[in-house]
Amino acid sequence: WLDSPPAAQADHGRTLRSHFGSRLLIWTVQLTAAMATARAVVTVYGTDGKKSGTAVLPPVLKAPLRPDLVRYIHTQVSKNRRQPFARKFEAGYQHSAISWGTGRAVARIPRVQGGGTHGAACGAFGNMCRGGGMFSPIKIWRKWHCKVPRRMKRHAAASALAASALPALVMAKGHRISRVNELPLVVKDDWCNFKTTKEVVALCKSLHLDEDLKHVKESKHIRPGKGKSRNRKYKINRGPLFIGDSDDGFFRASVNVPGIECVSVDYMSITQLAPGGTLGRMVVWSESAFKKLAKLFGSYHQPASLKKGYHLPRPVMTNADLSRIINSDEIQSVLNPAKERAVVTRRSGNPLKNKALMAKLNPGSLQKRKLRHLQCIEGTEQRKALLEEKKTRDAAKKAFNKQHKNKFYKDMLSYYKKEEPVEEADEE
Repeated sequence: WLDSPPAAQADHGRTLRSHFGSRLLIWTVQLTAAMATARAVVTVYGTDGKKSGTAVLPPVLKAPLRPDLVRYIHTQVSKNRRQPFARKFEAGYQHSAISWGTGRAVARIPRVQGGGTHGAACGAFGNMCRGGGMFSPIKIWRKWHCKVPRRMKRHAAASALAASALPALVMAKGHRISRVNELPLVVKDDWCNFKTTKEVVALCKSLHLDEDLKHVKESKHIRPGKGKSRNRKYKINRGPLFIGDSDDGFFRASVNVPGIECVSVDYMSITQLAPGGTLGRMVVWSESAFKKLAKLFGSYHQPASLKKGYHLPRPVMTNADLSRIINSDEIQSVLNPAKERAVVTRRSGNPLKNKALMAKLNPGSLQKRKLRHLQCIEGTEQRKALLEEKKTRDAAKKAFNKQHKNKFYKDMLSYYKKEEPVEEADEE
């Protein structure tokens, strides 16, 4: 990337920007700073933008990228800056209201007393009422702050520092660094002694950061929502972060330059290294601060000398390009070829319309169907048998009707036949 012309670098940055969007994707594979591991030393530039020496690349800039850990730590740390707030204890209960009770075909919610106004007889106090009290109101004793494990904060800071050394992630974050000579950008300690804003602006121009500062200045806009009336009217993007070992006036000199932030290497925060929980902050190092990173974070072989018992997190994968590994000749040569399953198309039919399907369900259906067809043809044996059967059936029906003719009528009249009374002999 560094050897390509500025135009190609800018196109590469726009492509990455469109791929990553406004956020980094949270990868399930822990990435490694591949570009940072390709170099053993980093060029040190003077305040005039010219090369003045080299510095050894600290191991922390080769740490694995953990965007999931960075976002989690950023969320937890941001909670510790919240100012407690609560609802007033009597909010929603300042009416003179009483329930009407039962028997008036209205709800038993308390109602505003009085008359002559639109507010009379309106429901009050309930959380479903206009101007009523809030359900489970926020109290001042809510748990606003949370403890964050120190080791996790250090791992997140190491991951954010490693991401700041990758031009692709810095450009995906939105920084304009198409003309920057090298990342990580290390400058001699002279800039820490700057006292005026003019010197800071000249330093940014010599380091080709003026394009990023222009982008930051043009991004200033009025904040949407209620925040504009709460002493935070404007929003602005973040610019480069200057990290030094000492502050001899640069912090006061850079206050009036929009987007620039300055912090000591001993007090780096995840909210500054990864604003919004997204990796890729543009960082400008002083030479002494850059060399101090090895003592602050240590290496994979020895712990940090300035942080007791801290070791850098080890990457899960040496090479995080999983697709390249899978598609390599070494892996593909030992894999079995992909098996293609035969596509079986099952058609569902209606047995009432499909004779073959009906024959599966009812094995004798085809013979019965053929028999019925032969019975309809004149001169066939099946037709003669059918007519003979019909003739026999009709004769039996006729004989039955003749035998039982008027039987019902005669039986019905027999019930109405009067019986003659039996005369009893006179007793002598």
